[in-house]
Amino acid sequence: MGDEARLREAGLRVTAARLAIMQTVREGDHLDVDAVHRGVRDRVGQVSLQAVYDSLHALQRGGLLRRIEPAGSPARYETRVGDNHHHLVCRRCGKVTDVDCAVGHAPCLTPASDAGYLVDEADVIYWGVCPDCRSEDAR
Repeated sequence: MGDEARLREAGLRVTAARLAIMQTVREGDHLDVDAVHRGVRDRVGQVSLQAVYDSLHALQRGGLLRRIEPAGSPARYETRVGDNHHHLVCRRCGKVTDVDCAVGHAPCLTPASDAGYLVDEADVIYWGVCPDCRSEDAR
């Protein structure tokens, strides 16, 4: 299904900026808002940062984008949604890498106590040092 159909299915208006955001995020690697804004401007010309923020929020609410917020890092966006995957984050360079669900079915991890919540998602971030930064250490 194409982006236009996905937008319509989510009840969102199809605009050039939203299509450019979807394409930019899909082709990027866990992009922050500034990188998305640059990618959208390259594709459609002038677009305000506020319009990008508004569209990112709408696309997230519509289930078309996922927002992750590693501690100490700006929010980042990806198009991989609905599978409850997790992330590896490099402590040095900030690179983010997808990692499939730890085990079992979503939400992958069962809390010791759910405190009455109906848990439907687990958001796990593994922290470490990426292979590129580790190879720099070896030099």
